[in-house]
Amino acid sequence: MEKISEKKDRLEKLQKLKDLSINPYPAKSNRTNLIIDVLNNFTEFEKKKKNICIAGRLRSLRSHGNLTFAHLQDASGKIQIAFSKKEVGAESYKILSKLIDVGDFIEVSGACFKTRREEQSIMAKEWKILTKTLMPLPDKWHGLKDEEEKFRKRYLDILFNPNVREMIEKKAKFWQAVRKFHLKNGFIEVQTPVLENTTGGADAMPFVTHHNALDMDVYLRISAGELWQKRLMVAGFEKTFEIGRIFRNEGMSQEHLQDYTQCEAYWAYGDYKDMYKFLRDCYRYVAKKTFNTLKFKIKGHNIDLGNKWFLIDYSEEIKKQTNVDIWKDSDDKIKKKLNKLQIEYEANNRGRFIDSLWKYCRKNISGPAILINQPKITSPLSKSSQNNSQITERFHFIIAGSEIGQGYSELNDPIDQKERFEAQQVLRNAGDEEAQMADYEFIEALEYGMPPTCGHGFSERLFNFLMDKPIRECQIFPLMKTKGCEVLVPQKSKQTSIAIAIINKSLKLKQWERMNTIAHLNAAFGARKGKKLLIQDTITTKDNKQIKLNIQHAIMIKEAKSNQEILNLIKDAKEKELEIAEFTEEMIETTDDKKIMKKTAEKKIRDIKYLGVLIFGKKSIVEKLTKKFELY
Repeated sequence: MEKISEKKDRLEKLQKLKDLSINPYPAKSNRTNLIIDVLNNFTEFEKKKKNICIAGRLRSLRSHGNLTFAHLQDASGKIQIAFSKKEVGAESYKILSKLIDVGDFIEVSGACFKTRREEQSIMAKEWKILTKTLMPLPDKWHGLKDEEEKFRKRYLDILFNPNVREMIEKKAKFWQAVRKFHLKNGFIEVQTPVLENTTGGADAMPFVTHHNALDMDVYLRISAGELWQKRLMVAGFEKTFEIGRIFRNEGMSQEHLQDYTQCEAYWAYGDYKDMYKFLRDCYRYVAKKTFNTLKFKIKGHNIDLGNKWFLIDYSEEIKKQTNVDIWKDSDDKIKKKLNKLQIEYEANNRGRFIDSLWKYCRKNISGPAILINQPKITSPLSKSSQNNSQITERFHFIIAGSEIGQGYSELNDPIDQKERFEAQQVLRNAGDEEAQMADYEFIEALEYGMPPTCGHGFSERLFNFLMDKPIRECQIFPLMKTKGCEVLVPQKSKQTSIAIAIINKSLKLKQWERMNTIAHLNAAFGARKGKKLLIQDTITTKDNKQIKLNIQHAIMIKEAKSNQEILNLIKDAKEKELEIAEFTEEMIETTDDKKIMKKTAEKKIRDIKYLGVLIFGKKSIVEKLTKKFELY
C-alpha cells in the first residue's frame, strides 16, 4: 500500500509539472561532461570556475531550508550537488523542493567547489527535469533482497548492486576478447541462420516455431551455425567464426540455460590437435584480458590456466573410475553400474549409457585438462581416428569437473556422414529426442568437397565458471516464469495440421504387431515434433474433475492394401515435404540398431516390407494424399 500511495503522490507531482508548462520527459539533455570527468579534473575545473553541465539520477535529497544537497549519479560515477535558493532562483528552488523526488533524472549546470568538509561538489546555477519517476526506488541501503525479485527487476538489482554492474562489464570484455583473438588469428566473423529446417551441430532438443510467410514449422538453431560454417569451407573460406545466440529446449541447471551465447569456429587444413592448442591459447588470452589473471577458484577447485593442460583418455578414465570397459562390457553391465552409482540416464541406447557414465567421471577432474579419444557412438559429427575407427578426433576441455568447450577434426566424408546421420535417425525414431536430424542438403554440400577441417565451440558457460557463479546469475536478464504462474494460451495455427498413420493390411499382422507399429509411429512422430505436440488443455466434468485434452493435432489410423501403396505414399509425402515416420519389418524383429541398419543395408527399397507409416502436415494436403485409404 505504501508504494501505491507514493506512486499516487508522484503522479500528482507529474501533473503539477505539466500544469507549469514543464516537460517532464524532454528528448535531449545538454550534458557536457560525465561525472567521472569532473571528478578526475576537479581541481582544474574549480580554478577556472567554468560552468559544466552533468546529468543523471538523483540518489539522495537533503533539504536544509534555503539549501538542498543531493547526490547525482550517471553510469560513470556519483557527485554531490548543492542547490541554493539564491543561486537557482526562488521559483526554481520551490519546484525542486516540492515536485522532485529521489530517483528522478535531472540535468545540472554549475561550477565546481568544495564544501567545508572538503567534499567535491557542484554548485547548481540551473537545473531541469529529464525524467519524472513514478515508482520509488527500493531502500537505498539494502536494494532488493528477494532472489526472484532480483532477476525479475534486474534493472534495480544492477542499479543497487555494483557487483552485478561489474559482471556485465566483464562479460562485455570477455566477448570482445574472444572476437579479437579470432580476428587477429585470421578468422573472419560470419552470421548464419537462426531459423532452420533441420537442426544440426549438437545433441539437443530444439524449440519449434511457425514461419507464417512460408507456412511451415522451423527450428531455432541449437549450434552457432556448425553445418553452415562447414558449407563456407566448401565455398572456399578457410577460417570462419561466429558469436551468436543459440536455443535448446532442455532443462535448467547451474550450468545450463535454454538461450545463451556461443562461439564456434572452423579452420580448413587443421585437425583437432591444432584446434585444442589454438583454443587453449584463446582461453588464456580471454581470461587475462577479462580478469587480469590466469588463476581462479571454481566450485572449490583451484584452477591455473597457465599450467600444463594434461591429456585424458576417455575410455581409460571411465575404466579407472568405475571399472567399466566401454569397449567390452555389455549394455546390461553398464546399466547396472549406472543404477549402482545412482546415475540418471535419459534414452535407452548404448551411446547414452556411456555418455551418462562419463558425466559422472568428469566431476572428479579439476583440470585444466584435455579429454581425447571419445567413442564414435557418442560423437556423430567427428572424424574417426586413423589408428582406431571406433574413436574420434574430438576433444573436450575439462575445468572444475565440467566440459567447458570442445572441438573436432570435422567429418568431411559424405558417405560416412550420411551413415552416421541415418544411425542418429534410427535413435530419433526410437524416441531419443536429442539425437541429431539427418541433413541431406548438408551431405550434398560435402559431396562437392570440403577440405580437412577442424572446429571448436564454447559458450558463456566459460565466463560464468571463471566468475564462479551459476550461469543464470551471469545473464543480464534471465528468462522468468510469468508472475503469478500465468501462462500464455497457445493459439492454434491458421493452417490446421493432422497426423495419419497407415497400417499395411496385406501383411496380416497380429494384433500386438499392429499395436506395436502404431505405438512406434506415434512415438517417432512425437520425438520429431517435440513438445509442441504435447501442448494440452483441460476439460471439466459436471462434478468439477479435470481431464487432460490433447488440442494440438488430430491423429487418425488407416489401412493400406499393399506394400507398394505405402511406398508410393512415402514418395508423394516427401515431394510435399511432409513429416514422415516409418516402421519396417526389421524394426519389429529386433531392438538392436546395428542389426536393423545391417539388414536394411542389404536390401533395395522395393524389398523393404513396411508395417506402417505416419504422415504429418497441413490437413488439406495430408487428407488429399491419404483419401483412398480406408479407416482402420
